[in-house]
Amino acid sequence: DGEVHINELKNGNTEMFWNPTSEVRRQRLKRHIVLFEEQTDFESERLWQHVTSAINKGDQHKATQEKFVLEEEQRNAARERRESGTEWKPLLFRHDATTNEWRYKYEDLRPWDPLNDIAQFEKNGILQTMERHLSTRMSNHKTCINNQITRHKRSPKDCRRRKTSDQPSNHSQNTESSCSTPESVQEFSDDDGKYLGFESLCAQCGKEMNHLKEIHSAVLSLQRAQQDIHR
Repeated sequence: DGEVHINELKNGNTEMFWNPTSEVRRQRLKRHIVLFEEQTDFESERLWQHVTSAINKGDQHKATQEKFVLEEEQRNAARERRESGTEWKPLLFRHDATTNEWRYKYEDLRPWDPLNDIAQFEKNGILQTMERHLSTRMSNHKTCINNQITRHKRSPKDCRRRKTSDQPSNHSQNTESSCSTPESVQEFSDDDGKYLGFESLCAQCGKEMNHLKEIHSAVLSLQRAQQDIHR
């Protein structure tokens, strides 16, 4: 958050490298952290709180002492587990025998999908991604459309009851009583749907369509931002 300068030792010149102006501060990302009182004993902020406090006060000697106390406690705990034969089982990491490295159990290395992924967050140490599951949502929407079409179709008996004569007039052939049904859902526009009686689609499908519009708008915004960055 402070100014950073480059000092040229050869000629003694000083150059401004970074200046966090008020405008820069307003644009910084919001920091999300777990409240201190909600943290467990082994979370970094709580675990190193005394070391951090000494550093902030500029007391290097106190910081070194607190660091030694902390690390000595960890050594003693490891020694007690070893003597009692207790196996240490990390909650969030696993040991990779091939590389001899510790790896995060819940790491997510797949590329970010702007059409399906909404947000990524950490809960109880586990990294999670909130997704839209578009394929499932579109499948549900298609099912709702098909149900509407099924209800729209009528049996010959129903049609005969609605006709005023055995030979329907030209007018009756162009109305709902002629029992004509759409050959393909994909051929209809929103207006066609309203004309054929599909205006009563389920509320869930209406919400899903609005979600898709929001996603499309968000993708366009991201594309414009990428273009600005490239420029």
